[in-house]
Order: sequence, then C-alpha cells, then structure tokens
Amino acid sequence: MSLTPPSASKPTTKRLGLKERYAMMTRGLGWETSYESMDEVFPQDRFEGIKIHDWDRWEDPFRLTMDAYWKFQGEKEKKLYAIIDAFQQNQGQFNISDPRYLNTLKLFLTAVSPLEYAAHRGYAMCGRNFRGVGARVAAQMQSIDELRHCQTQFHTISHFNKYFHGLHDPQHMYDRVWYLSVPKSYFEDAMSAGPFEFITAISFSFEYVLTNLLFMPFMSGAAYNGDMATVTFGFSAQSDESRHMTLGLEVVKFMLEQDPANVPIVQQWIDKWFWRGYRLLTIVAMMMDYMLPKRVMSWSEAWAMYFEKNGGALFEDLSRYGIRMPKYHEVASKEKDRISHEAWAAFCNYGHAADFLTWVPRAEEMDWLSAKYPATFDRLYRPRFEWMAEQQRRTGAMWRNNTLPMLCQTCQVPMLFTEPDDPTKICYRETSYHGMKMHFCSDGCKDIFENEPEKYAQAWLPVHQIYQGHCFPADADPSAPDFNPLAEVLRYYHLNPGADGGDFDRSPDHANWLRWTGQAPAEPAPPAAAAA
Repeated sequence: MSLTPPSASKPTTKRLGLKERYAMMTRGLGWETSYESMDEVFPQDRFEGIKIHDWDRWEDPFRLTMDAYWKFQGEKEKKLYAIIDAFQQNQGQFNISDPRYLNTLKLFLTAVSPLEYAAHRGYAMCGRNFRGVGARVAAQMQSIDELRHCQTQFHTISHFNKYFHGLHDPQHMYDRVWYLSVPKSYFEDAMSAGPFEFITAISFSFEYVLTNLLFMPFMSGAAYNGDMATVTFGFSAQSDESRHMTLGLEVVKFMLEQDPANVPIVQQWIDKWFWRGYRLLTIVAMMMDYMLPKRVMSWSEAWAMYFEKNGGALFEDLSRYGIRMPKYHEVASKEKDRISHEAWAAFCNYGHAADFLTWVPRAEEMDWLSAKYPATFDRLYRPRFEWMAEQQRRTGAMWRNNTLPMLCQTCQVPMLFTEPDDPTKICYRETSYHGMKMHFCSDGCKDIFENEPEKYAQAWLPVHQIYQGHCFPADADPSAPDFNPLAEVLRYYHLNPGADGGDFDRSPDHANWLRWTGQAPAEPAPPAAAAA
C-alpha cells in the first residue's frame, strides 16, 4: 500500500504569464456580433481607406490591463496631490524666480488644459470605433489619462487664480479668445477626422514626434524657475506620455504592416499633422525664448535636439515601411532661428487683447538671445525690441497695435511668418475656393487646405467673426455714438483690460508681487488704464 501526499492529489492551477493574462483581459473579452454585421457596428474603421486584415496582430507593447492601470494611476495620484497640497499650504507660488514666469503658466494652462479634455473625448471616440479589442482597451485607457491630466491642470488653475489675474474664466476664453483658436482648431480638426487619422495626428505626430518639444523644455523651465508643483505634474504626466508615444508609434507600424495600400494614406497624414503641430508649437517657441525668466535652452537648440536629431532617427527607422520625413520639415529647420522672435513681437503688438501679460525683453535677455541666435537676432529683431523699449520709456506704456491681423485659413495663426529663404519678407500664399480668396501663412498650410478645402473653408476665424459683429456681448450697441469695438470684444472675451492682459510693468500682478514680497508699500497699485 502506497501513501500519496495530500498535496499531490489536488489539481494545480497554472499561473498565467503576462502575455496570456493581457490577452484574456483584452481580446478575450471581445465577441463577434450575430444579429448585426461588424461593419454596421464599426462603420468608421474603414471609411478612411485603411485596410486591417488581422486585428489580433495589434498588441499593446506595455500589455497593461485595467486592474493594473487603476493601481498604477492611483499610486501616482496620491503622490501628486500630496505635493500639490504641500505647495498650496506653503504658499509655493512665492518661490518662483520672477513674477513674469506666471504668464508662461497662464498661457500653458489656458491653452493646453482644454486640449487634454479634447484628447479625452477623441480617444473615447477611438475606443468606440476600433474593431480590434486590444486597440479599443488601449484607447480607453489613454482617454482616462487625458481626463486625469485635464483635471490636474484645472486644479492648478484654481490655485493660481486666487492670486493672479487672467485665469478666472479659462473655459469661456478657450471658445472665444483669438489666439486660443489656434490650439482649439488643431484638436477640432483631429476630432472631426476618422479614428485612424485622429490617432496618427495625436498619438504619433504630436505625442511621439513633437511632444518632447512641449514637455521636456517646459517642465525643465518650470524647475529652473522654482515652480515645483508644475514639475511634479510634468513627471506624473510624462510617464503617461511615454506610454502614449509608444502606442502611437506601434499604431502607425501596425497600419503600415497590414497592407501596402495604407502607406500613402499614412504618409499624407504624417505630412499634414507634422505641419499643423509645428505651427501650434510656435507658442511654445515663444514661451521658451521670451517668457521664462530663467531659460533652459533656446527653441533653436530644442528643435535641433528633439526633432532634427531624434526625429531624424525615427523616420530613418520608418523608411523601411516606405515612410519618408514629413513634407516641409526643411522649412521648419530654416525657421528655427526666427519663429520665436516673430511670435513674441506679434504678442507685444496685440498683448492688450490677451489673457496674459507681455513685456519688452530686458537688456541682459536680449544679450542671451543674441548669443543663442547670432545669425538673426541682432540683425533682424534686436532693433525692433529696442524701438519698443524706447517707446515704453517715452510714453510710460508699451506700444500696441489696435488693428486686426490677417489670419491663416488653416492654422489660424496671424500672418507673421516670413519666407523660408528671406526673413525680411512676410510669407503669403493664397488660393480660391468657390469664388472666395483664402489666405495662408505657408506652403504647408496651403497644401493642407487644398487637400480638404470643404473642411477648412468653414473655419471659425476670430478676426473674421469680429469684423462680422459676432464677438460683441448681447447688450452691446454698435450704433451708440461712444461705441468702442475693442472694448466690447474684450468684454465678450471676459478679459479685464490692464489686469488680465497688457503691460506687465503696469499690472496689478506686478504691483501685488512687489507688495507681497516686501518690495513696495502695502497698498496695491490700481489696474492700468483700459487698453482701448
């Protein structure tokens, strides 16, 4: 008689490996429809022309399941909000290097926070419309990521709004203020496309190719200027962004591997969204070179590092699929020594109609710009800013332009860019559509329009809307003898002239900062006179 150990009589359950568990928790949850065809349930994954033969070949490189996702994100949230709470309780806003830095944060928070919410909606759309279950789960997780980023940034807005102007109504301003139409139109363009174009636009072209130009220099700049709350958010979000970047690259490779017919479609999207993203980053170039009191690197250096070097290596890798560098990338490289100067000069002209403050660069800052841009700054831009400084010394206020600029029909940036080979001449392109003349800032924007004219011909352009009388409050009376159109537009924007926007040196924010830090008498200076 033999004795069998009790443990040997019990069946053992094999522990699933990471890959098997990921498969069960994603595609293992999907099913084929019975009473409706799959084409009816998922109509949007074919109308763009992309051909997918085997969705099971798409795999999340992180193999992240929802239960693991919630655990990781929950741990990050606890750490992040502990630091944000400590920042608030210890009045961390007074530890920044210079009060001008807050305007960098205002521009970032008001322009980017609503984009995070738009990305949340866009990835939810992808999660609904991708036929492959693995791709749907990954899109849903990224949708939640973007909502988390938006919420965190609005909590930051809530804190800084207690102390500084320009942050009191960001959602209202996002839908109305002229320069915020640039990021808004970018995401609405992507969200009104199909799911494959959306994910190429956002996950690949923006997240993978261009996001380092936003997050890395900006978060480093926050650290250099003492804003550790923003740095902490940046680290928390960057781990998500790294996953998003990897997913974006994998989605593009997946499409390219599925069918040769996908290659020209994807290439056209890469060309389009590279240029649209590059034009959007004009604001970031300006922030890096002019709005950070303590600077990390110049825009030119960042472009050379993060696009020319890293992006060049990426597209060299993708060349085996038949993908080339984005169209007009060489134009972007020619412009890297000038777009930040052109953009800041434009905001100095129109800063009285913005929700952040502007200033003429100081002498030592112009010396830094001269060292970083030896071929262009002293020759082309220093004289302009020195003239502005002289006007400010003579009149006590910055010179402002009370006219309205022409806008590009595609990117909606004012026509401030110069010819690729002639920085002294404004770049201007035009075409006609249904008898209407359309204006463009570049060959890139003109190409995008001509490929989809019916989409961009109906763009909501702020300058056009102002001239048509659509940007006045309901109680405004244009027939009144004392009617001031600029003042009424600012009221429509919910902007307080001289406080939210205008001259930094004459602003309540500057006066309050001097008072709070013991550099001025206890009474704050009154707001500057209305820009109108």
